[in-house]
Amino acid sequence: MNGEIKITSALISVFYKDGLEPLVRMLDKAGVTIYSTGGTFTFIESLGIKAHTVESLTDYPSILGGRVKTLHPKVFGGILGRRSLASDIAEMKQYQIPPFDLVVVDLYPFESTLASGAPHEDIIEKIDIGGISLIRAAAKNYRDVLVVPSSKHYGELEQILTANNCTTTIDERLRFAAYAFAESSNYDSAIFNYMGEQSGHREFRGTAGEARKLRYGENPHQKGEFFGNLNEVFEQLHGKELSYNNLLDLDAAVSLIREFTETTFAILKHNNACGVATRPRLTDAWKAALAGDPVSAYGGVLITNTHIDDEAAAEINLLFFEIIVAPGFEKNALELLKSKKNRIILQAKSFDSQPKQFRTILNGVLQQDRDLKTETSSDFRVVTQSGPDSVAAKDLVFANIIVKHSKSNAIVLARGEQLLGSGVGQTSRVDAVKHAIDKAKAFGLDLNGAVMASDAFFPFADSVEIAHQAGITSVIQPGGSVRDEDTIDYCNKNNLSMVFTGSRHFKH
Repeated sequence: MNGEIKITSALISVFYKDGLEPLVRMLDKAGVTIYSTGGTFTFIESLGIKAHTVESLTDYPSILGGRVKTLHPKVFGGILGRRSLASDIAEMKQYQIPPFDLVVVDLYPFESTLASGAPHEDIIEKIDIGGISLIRAAAKNYRDVLVVPSSKHYGELEQILTANNCTTTIDERLRFAAYAFAESSNYDSAIFNYMGEQSGHREFRGTAGEARKLRYGENPHQKGEFFGNLNEVFEQLHGKELSYNNLLDLDAAVSLIREFTETTFAILKHNNACGVATRPRLTDAWKAALAGDPVSAYGGVLITNTHIDDEAAAEINLLFFEIIVAPGFEKNALELLKSKKNRIILQAKSFDSQPKQFRTILNGVLQQDRDLKTETSSDFRVVTQSGPDSVAAKDLVFANIIVKHSKSNAIVLARGEQLLGSGVGQTSRVDAVKHAIDKAKAFGLDLNGAVMASDAFFPFADSVEIAHQAGITSVIQPGGSVRDEDTIDYCNKNNLSMVFTGSRHFKH
């Protein structure tokens, strides 16, 4: 019989009432006896549905300002009692403890209270005690009880109740128990992280949502999963499933494009930009971005911060690429881009990025703040006799954004808000400079009057000298080398402008 249990009694105690009405009406129609607390009881009664207060069961009122409502043997006994154990049944009968087949509970909004900037006392009051205890108890006794720990599971429960005449199977109860422990562990992790930060006691606790199985990891012999809700980030309009490597590229692409407010197009390969351009018209931005490295663009990830129109789509469609991301697509543009069945088309949504970054290493985890610092011309410290003019300053900001999002050691060359060449992931900075110059020359791009951005300081003047010989006239870098004066002297002798930002942007 798959451990089937007919729901005849339910305990419902929720903070949020949204979406509760259809479920309560369904239970009432099925003749389920409902017990409830406080505001939930009032809400159910307002629907014209009969319910029993928990106080009528326990003979104790809600006390301590609502801190203690359900913490009573008659409540927890009805949840934890094992129906297959004669001694449990006998004790429940002896102490007049009614069994609960269904427990519907959610938790006080701790995380949203914390995020609101509320005072410490208010945050502490949003640490749920009764709710979390009910959830854990019902989940532990999943053989006899179905627990619903959040309103996001109401729809699934309603489908089960409708299909099976208010009867649940052991597999369904086990699945909901897993939902419950996921909810409780997320909740406890959030509380610990706050209390740990307040007290100075730090341990790693992190949660990231439900698993999404991927075809494989970085390589076919590696298993891969994504934990989180991609539906909050993109709407997939077309194409095959996203892979592990796709997601790494998308993370890099989204992080880069978010830095730009004017119409910009970027092309990425292996997490690095191989083409970026800002233009008034999207088609022009696309063409300029592609010109930066049309070879690497093949099979790449395309992203823009502007709706894709028919004209741009016609040009973009000439290239073989794997993914395209935009905030929107004109109807005909979308249909044209759908002409390749495996091409992944994503409509970007507004979402909040994780403020922390994590990486597993050795036998532990590294954590750091996300690099959210983006320099503007007001952050420039001109260290040469002449500073950049307004056009060069705009290009310096543009290049510095791209180098920030490139693998170290990284150098970016740009002019007219177009990426001309980059050297990324190099073991020496001078090699990165040479690689960037070679890239630009390979595609016939003129570096005369271009600017150079570096993610970290130049240890010697040789990098600037090589760049100058290639046509570079202005440089942006963090500064901080013991040999900064050598680089500044070279710039002054050769009429280059150079600015320091004071901020390094290593990316490994």
